[in-house]
Amino acid sequence: MIGEQICIVPAVSQISLAQPSRHWYNSAMPETPHLRHAFLVRVTHWVMAFAFLALLVSGLEIVASHPRFYWGEVGNVNTPTLFKIPVPSSRKMVPTGYGYVLPDQNGWSRYLHFQSAWVLVLTGLVYVVAGFFNGHFRRNLLPTRSDLSRKRLGLSIAQHLRFERPNAEEAWSYNVLQRLAYLLVVFVLFPIIIWTGLAMSPSFVSAFPSAVNILGGQQSARTLHFFLTWVLVLFLLVHIFMVILAGFLSRMRAIITGRAAETMERA
Repeated sequence: MIGEQICIVPAVSQISLAQPSRHWYNSAMPETPHLRHAFLVRVTHWVMAFAFLALLVSGLEIVASHPRFYWGEVGNVNTPTLFKIPVPSSRKMVPTGYGYVLPDQNGWSRYLHFQSAWVLVLTGLVYVVAGFFNGHFRRNLLPTRSDLSRKRLGLSIAQHLRFERPNAEEAWSYNVLQRLAYLLVVFVLFPIIIWTGLAMSPSFVSAFPSAVNILGGQQSARTLHFFLTWVLVLFLLVHIFMVILAGFLSRMRAIITGRAAETMERA
């Protein structure tokens, strides 16, 4: 018995040395980098982000040339408006009620808008095709049936309304609201805003007139395009706010380098 006890003591000591306490381990061990975002996701994210910013700036300049919106096929200064934005125009022929006009930036803004749109479309196609082939959507964005339960959805909504920071597990995966929001943007909002943008092109209208008629006409497409833009802007603002709430530096490091520091043992 004494011999057995003597043999046990070194074994216990070895176990205690091999498995230090949680407090010492977390405080003394260095952080280990983990891959958070794949290279393709990071590249397409930033290309589309800058393309969307260029589209937004150039789009505002285009709207300033005619800040009046209509519904149907035809719309001009001689037809009733659906609504108008109370800003001065960059065209003298457009009545706005102001005694002056803005500098006309319609030339470069339309050129930048067109080029940025194609950059966004082509980059988005690369992202979508690659996402299907490498399982990104199924693995990271497609919510499970349990995620869509009333209890899980209600809990996630409540946490967001209370502005709670994500825990250690959520920091390395998308929560259910993020997944639904990203799927909505990628597969609903972006396709529709591309469709409405093409519907304002005369060459597209001549080739695919039915695609414009479904929307109610070119002026209807322009109005829908305007509203969808602000829905995407709202998504962008919420997205930036949530990044700041979750930890701006760590999230930016993850989406730039692909790696974010994580302690060896999660809480």
